[in-house]
Amino acid sequence: MTGARVGSSLTDEQEAIRELVREFAVEELRPGAGEADEAESFPEDAWDGLAELGLTGLTVPEAYGGFDAGETTYAVVNEELAYGHLAVATALSVHCLATSCIAEFGSEAQRERWLPEMAAAGRPVGMFCLSEPHAGSNPAEMSTTAEYDPETDEYVLNGEKQWITNGTRGGVAIVFAKAVDPDGENADGDDTGSITQFLVPADAEGFEVGKKEEKLGLRASDTTGISFGDCRVPAENRLTQEGKGLSAAFRTLTGGRIGIAAQAVGVARAALDEATAYAAEREQFGEPIAEIQTIRHKFAEMATDVSAARLLVREACRQAEAGEDNRVAASKAKYRASEAAMSVTNEAVQIHGGYGYTTDFDVERLYRDAKITEIYEGTTEIQKTIIARGVLGK
Repeated sequence: MTGARVGSSLTDEQEAIRELVREFAVEELRPGAGEADEAESFPEDAWDGLAELGLTGLTVPEAYGGFDAGETTYAVVNEELAYGHLAVATALSVHCLATSCIAEFGSEAQRERWLPEMAAAGRPVGMFCLSEPHAGSNPAEMSTTAEYDPETDEYVLNGEKQWITNGTRGGVAIVFAKAVDPDGENADGDDTGSITQFLVPADAEGFEVGKKEEKLGLRASDTTGISFGDCRVPAENRLTQEGKGLSAAFRTLTGGRIGIAAQAVGVARAALDEATAYAAEREQFGEPIAEIQTIRHKFAEMATDVSAARLLVREACRQAEAGEDNRVAASKAKYRASEAAMSVTNEAVQIHGGYGYTTDFDVERLYRDAKITEIYEGTTEIQKTIIARGVLGK
């Protein structure tokens, strides 16, 4: 019966989606992941495949042609895609951040203008512009400004953003900036209270894409800076009231952290599978290394880490779907899942021995990719701060 639970966590529909995305990840993403990583080139054919499956509209309401996925389905999709190729999963998650902002904070005209295309074709690709060169973990310190020009009914944006996923391929950006008066002062005299959210097309005059970053991992994902030089945006493109942007960003990022946690589970699971296959074939001392007790203990720890991390992700999803405040649960999931991804990929490299240190085996790439899950969408240190605040009440 549709809607019935499979096991203890997924409905029949969610299980079917998981199988569909898993097949896509294994057949379409995994085979080309190493090549894309080496070339530092995003696989656009994979993006088109996501669109064909309806996944580029994952968080878009059905009224605009989207999938309207709940938190659990969103997490399942992210885990399976990351199992295949984290760069593709990351690109989609950021695209979904953009569509979620438009769906939740945009006007009806903005939703009708942007969401159907972003859902059906996956283009324009969405970007999320919050971090800055000197304002990462504390976005309240951002310096990008938006000055309202009453003569043209436009905002004039000036400043820089950093670590923008989909930077070279994106077509529309969700941008956070401080609303200022014509004298350059904050509109309400309060830095945090002046932060506002805008929808900015990438072809707007004054919108400039910076250099593509060369990274340790996630190399097929294009990460750039974005600068705004007297970039004029119609006032109708403001997504929140002046001063309401930071709270909107935090609300959006809570869901984003669940996605990243699920991706970390996917990367860890991929490394566990790679190590399992290798240990069954590799022989030392006259037997497969999978028969050596110290290696078997590693697998016990790795498998437990993956399962525990996934359960934390599912609990954060459950709280969200029940209408509960899941901010602490989302931070717990991201903190523990990203740590699991690092631990499991490290052990997978160790099980491969010297071969694990070469590019001949995927565990080397998975190890490098795993590190970013401890950094983006809020560092491990930020997650611990949020968790501690939840425990101590301050």
